[in-house]
Amino acid sequence: MTPKVREKLQQLQQQRSEPFCAYVYDLVALRQHIHSMCHALPAGCELFYAAKANPEAPILRTLCEYVDGFEAASGGELNWLREQAAGKPLIFGGPGKLQSELRQAVQLGVDVIHVESLTELRRLQAIALEENRTVSVLLRMNIALEGIGGTRLMMGGKPTPFGLDEHDLPAALREIARSTHINLRGFHFHLMSHQLDVDNHLQLIRLYLDKVRSWCERWSLDIDLINVGGGIGINYLEPQHHFDWACFCQRLPDVTQFSQAQGWTLRFECGRYIAAACGYYVMEVLDIKKNLGEWFAIGRGGTHHFRTPVAQSHNHPFSLLRREQNAEWIKDEQVTLVGQLCTPKDVLARQQPVVALAPGDWLVFSLAGAYAWNISHQNFLMHSPPEFIWLEN
Repeated sequence: MTPKVREKLQQLQQQRSEPFCAYVYDLVALRQHIHSMCHALPAGCELFYAAKANPEAPILRTLCEYVDGFEAASGGELNWLREQAAGKPLIFGGPGKLQSELRQAVQLGVDVIHVESLTELRRLQAIALEENRTVSVLLRMNIALEGIGGTRLMMGGKPTPFGLDEHDLPAALREIARSTHINLRGFHFHLMSHQLDVDNHLQLIRLYLDKVRSWCERWSLDIDLINVGGGIGINYLEPQHHFDWACFCQRLPDVTQFSQAQGWTLRFECGRYIAAACGYYVMEVLDIKKNLGEWFAIGRGGTHHFRTPVAQSHNHPFSLLRREQNAEWIKDEQVTLVGQLCTPKDVLARQQPVVALAPGDWLVFSLAGAYAWNISHQNFLMHSPPEFIWLEN
């Protein structure tokens, strides 16, 4: 916990008598983090925020001052981002776009649309013609990984629903060449998520650039933009060893010398790495019991609020905020931390060591600022939602 978060929670703990459950967001820490990320990026690069990670309005408003734009993956996100980040460039990606969403993106004048398939390209051409607007696109490509290690969540480099097969590229280029309303600005890649290895990610960027160079030479393409996706990882198991963004940015120019010479802009599209560390999910312990030899602490809340541990299949990092007046119920035990749901899958961390614990103590789960509340099955059992607390200057 940051000192600001700890101080606020200690204050709340003294004030609250009803079982407590909340998300707490440190917007000061978020501002400092995004400032350092943008400052580290070398020339010729842009940083967009992928709103799917956390689209809460205070998050977007905090980031708006720093990022170059925002990425939307649905018509709903497009409308929300236009409202919350008016004037900032928007990009529209994701598979299975509705024709109504493509039209919406065209009418909004988004910066670029990421085309996922030949079918989508043809639909977009028809819409652009009807609207009489020139639409800028990136072709999202799924390419083979050549000697590069993967991560535990692969978006490409193998058969997936994402992007165009390289064999479809000639057909896509022919469609664009025939169109009077489609402008090819470049290519989009996003082959892996949860990337923790700087060397591996630099190799991946090099692979992208080599592919684009070969395509440009083969088909005499004139492009200016390559979106290299996001996928920068958060290390939930060892939070002291997240992806080293500063080191990555320092070494990136050695990889991008050719693209710089060509005048290509590299656009990063990060979500989890930007927002995860600013959020905390807090549950008050309701009950502690031993069942067939295993200790359980049942908290106010659960995975219907905070699905991240189940989605990632890990024991989520946490800390304890004990009530000073509480006598310990258990001491130096391994405890499984669960919520209120009627399912054995409602587990946030299993068999974790605790020095002391009692009902009324608070469990504070860190790294809860991305893919947390917004991906949770919030209406299951119709429990009330958590509070939302925003810490600013």
